[in-house]
Amino acid sequence: MTDALLPPLPSLETIAKRLPIVFPEGTPRRNFLVRDMAARTVFVMFYTGAVEGRDRWLRPNQVTRMTDLQAAATSDSERLEWTRVSLQTSTGDIPDRWYADNTREPIRDETLNSAVELGAVLERPELPTTSPVPRYRLASDFAELFLVSDKKFRKQVSVWQQRHLTPGALGRSRLLRRGAVTRPDAVEVTFPNREVRQMAPGPSSLISKAVIEEFSPRFLAQPAVVWLSESRNKVVARDDELARAIGLGISADRLLPDIILVDLAPETPLLVFVEAVASEGPISESRQAALLKLATDAGYQQHDVAFVTAFMDRGSGAFRKVSSELAWGSFAWFATEPDLIVGYFGKSQHALLSELARRGQTDG
Repeated sequence: MTDALLPPLPSLETIAKRLPIVFPEGTPRRNFLVRDMAARTVFVMFYTGAVEGRDRWLRPNQVTRMTDLQAAATSDSERLEWTRVSLQTSTGDIPDRWYADNTREPIRDETLNSAVELGAVLERPELPTTSPVPRYRLASDFAELFLVSDKKFRKQVSVWQQRHLTPGALGRSRLLRRGAVTRPDAVEVTFPNREVRQMAPGPSSLISKAVIEEFSPRFLAQPAVVWLSESRNKVVARDDELARAIGLGISADRLLPDIILVDLAPETPLLVFVEAVASEGPISESRQAALLKLATDAGYQQHDVAFVTAFMDRGSGAFRKVSSELAWGSFAWFATEPDLIVGYFGKSQHALLSELARRGQTDG
């Protein structure tokens, strides 16, 4: 690969033809790596110059904004101008766009993250998980596979597979990706049982850390962590044995919250579903209903379940942005004021205002 501003642009047909050869049968999550969406994602990365060796990166929604007409405009000036515009906030419809805007999630979570685990795509490690800044680019040795002749491709693909797809290479990649190797910028979270786990750097991880280390010992008598996830690394910790003991079925393919805590002190354990919000995704009415069903399907009553949306601070933009979405019957908690909690009381929590006022004065 050269250091030119933009790399050569292989055809979409070449990319689609070679991907199933690069990722043979037996490759982990192969279906996400050889489908049409994967070929189009790789094409847009070439188109925008998001290839190792250049200070250019891709944002998943750029793939959704590409069109057949634009893909045929292949001069450097056309590619650079589209890249500039594609990173701006959309102000209207894009005729004949490749994908709807909400398709950026499977592009990110399925195709790009699968490619990152195999070393085909590189990810900016310093970015917070919630950052909108472009974060992905093709690894140079992977990109080269689509730029060489068919004869050279047959030789180079074998070398690439030996480097990235052997069991040892896959194991090392997964360990690095999932934080088993200590990172200096990792967020370390200490569980109630003193176990320590690492999370990717970023504001959501800091809020999750505060929930586990500060919220749980203050508001739960005998706290334990059943589930902890993050947007980049999905599952950070899960305790299937504890989940079975309290009758809760958890599965990563269900729409679970960032954190599931349990207070083991009551005769019937109290389940606490927590969302750590740095920008969006609170416990809304619909989210509360979905999580309540998860609990009631496990035999819990509504009064044995609590819902908490955790923020860094009351003055944060995240809280102002989503405060009107918070569900009645849920709580808001702020890491900067760990001893206090805000209750959005619904009918099931009805109490006279005088009683609430006296309680607040006593607690204060």
